[in-house]
Amino acid sequence: MKKPILSAACAMLLSLAMPSQADTLPDLKGRTIVAVTENAYTPLNFVDPETGEGIGWEYDAFNEVAKRLNAKVDWQLSSWDTMIQAVKEGQYDVGMDGITINEERAAQIDFSEPYMVSEQFMLVRADEDRFTNAKQFAADDDLYFGAQPGTTNFYVAVYDVLDGNEANPRISLFETFGASVQALKTGDVDSVLMDSTSARGYMGANPGAFKVVGDALGSEAFGFIFTPGSDLVEPVNAALKAMKADGTLDALNQKWFFDYNQ
Repeated sequence: MKKPILSAACAMLLSLAMPSQADTLPDLKGRTIVAVTENAYTPLNFVDPETGEGIGWEYDAFNEVAKRLNAKVDWQLSSWDTMIQAVKEGQYDVGMDGITINEERAAQIDFSEPYMVSEQFMLVRADEDRFTNAKQFAADDDLYFGAQPGTTNFYVAVYDVLDGNEANPRISLFETFGASVQALKTGDVDSVLMDSTSARGYMGANPGAFKVVGDALGSEAFGFIFTPGSDLVEPVNAALKAMKADGTLDALNQKWFFDYNQ
């Protein structure tokens, strides 16, 4: 996997994007925040193949949030299928994994304000010529999706593309999101649904291997998740607001995401 390259202009923007509202942000007085992610959702969180360390948009964003709040981050790992419950029970203070904000999850945990809004697209192999949109995909029983169970990508595949049957054999399930993309690359499945931000990351990290077909299949807002009633929600929201206002979030987008035409 090839890491995205930070341009000189982007590096300058990141270095200059200081919190203009720093004096008004909450001060957590050096508090340690236990944060959890999966390291399997490029480019939001994944393993640097050169160092073995976790990197990505969410790492950079939350490290910056903590810096502005005078806090430290203790990074931990968890599988996707246990993450929300673990944060709900207070095993971790905050979780992130491109988690879509929806009513069902909001009934279990608290969300930050959205830090990103993204659309769903069909990622396919670069040489795919059997279909160009979701309708054609659905009409061909020989075509298969790869998906991680319990994710937005899985439910969009089931209800927006196929027949609404969550046990549909045309969806092959994988333990991690990255495994479903690898299955696509090797030809074991024919498409993986993903948000546009992640699609950019995979295409940028694998030049010539993938492309996106069809129109957007809807949009989703991502948020950090917290233990219900957490006193971190308000400070984190304040830091995110400042980072949006001073261009830091835009700089991170430029650092980690790639245009489809690249």
